[in-house]
Amino acid sequence: MTALHALLPAHAEPIPEGAYTKVFWRIVPFLMLCYVIAYLDRVNVGFAKLQMSQDLAFSETVYGLGAGVFFIGYFLFEVPSNILLHRVGARVWIARIMITWGLLSAAFVFVSTPGMFYVMRFLLGLAEAGFYPGIILYLTYWYPAHRRAKIIAVFMSAIPVAGIFGNPLSGWIMDAFQGHGGLAGWQWMFLIEAVPAVLVGLLVLVWLDNGIRSARWLDEAEKHYLEREIAVDRVGTKSDHAVGAIFMDPRVWAMCLIYFCFVMGQYGLTFWMPTLVKATGVKGNFSIGLLSAIPFACAIVAMNVLGRSADRQRERRWHLVVPALLGAVGFVVAASFVQNTWVSIAALSLAAAGVLSCAPLFWSLPTSFLSGAAAAVGIAAINSVGNLAGFVSPYVIGALKDATQSTQAGMYVLAGMLVVGAISVLRQPARLVNR
Repeated sequence: MTALHALLPAHAEPIPEGAYTKVFWRIVPFLMLCYVIAYLDRVNVGFAKLQMSQDLAFSETVYGLGAGVFFIGYFLFEVPSNILLHRVGARVWIARIMITWGLLSAAFVFVSTPGMFYVMRFLLGLAEAGFYPGIILYLTYWYPAHRRAKIIAVFMSAIPVAGIFGNPLSGWIMDAFQGHGGLAGWQWMFLIEAVPAVLVGLLVLVWLDNGIRSARWLDEAEKHYLEREIAVDRVGTKSDHAVGAIFMDPRVWAMCLIYFCFVMGQYGLTFWMPTLVKATGVKGNFSIGLLSAIPFACAIVAMNVLGRSADRQRERRWHLVVPALLGAVGFVVAASFVQNTWVSIAALSLAAAGVLSCAPLFWSLPTSFLSGAAAAVGIAAINSVGNLAGFVSPYVIGALKDATQSTQAGMYVLAGMLVVGAISVLRQPARLVNR
């Protein structure tokens, strides 16, 4: 960085933060909006379950399998989707993803059998594949590694934001629209919550730029500075010439394992939160939604505090290990006090703060040694393998709940996976990831 600044003229000194401020306000809030919509459409099936399972006679295992099969489609198309995004540009490809998943999400009103449920969840995963890793890749076009954890944490605050606003909204829609027009409340929820995906998908075509050079809202000096920041950051990383070696790199597979463990916790929490809250004795979908929002509010604070701290200290491993272990403690306590609403909410808040902080902090690890086309493939590969936990987690919890008539065993499994993930993080060399 010193050599870079030496090459810049004196008058350019105010440029860095001014340029990054422009970039932040132009792209990050908009990407957050996109991800709020994406995450809501991905996990609102957790609220639909409160009515749909009874209306359609779905067992806990059927629900868990249907919730999880989304990630099979997601897995199959992740890498091809990210390669296409890198080639055709983020603007067109992200718009395509959002419009497609919005239309499919609306089509859930027609689900009436377990088979239809599985097929629609699979197709939804296929449609949404590439969105999240595509955004992570897109942020590497704008931000160097030492700024990335904070930005990814802000972007991923969309997950708890989706929980804070989406859970009460989903509960309210299901209660308020039940029976209107001959449709159940859960059908109205799918239909109404699909509309923003299509509308914002169309807006992507107008608002989003493919990269620094095409951004007309930056002047030439700002573009020059930002491009040099990215160029310096990519020195020593695997790039366009190393794509074929990605799948042979043991570091990539280590990242897959770590991310798999953290995603187990993330989706165990988000898919089953309404059920866990209801099990404590809370009545009414809207009340369940309001109480489910509390853990997500706690997660927003933790994610952003830890993201800023990780960038400021340029330390990645312990910033991941500590929240992972706290998340494990939260799951164990929640499982042990399932009949006490407020103890359960407090424990779930700890679990949410820990688990949801892991994902944005995690992405500082692989992006510290991947860039260019290698990053497009590597990020997508890690995300697709890791997100198979999104299939395993709800299915295992559902099967264990059917077998034991309790969510305790599932919560203990999630806690164990977070501990495995934390240990795996500590096995990564500090010199590799602390950038």
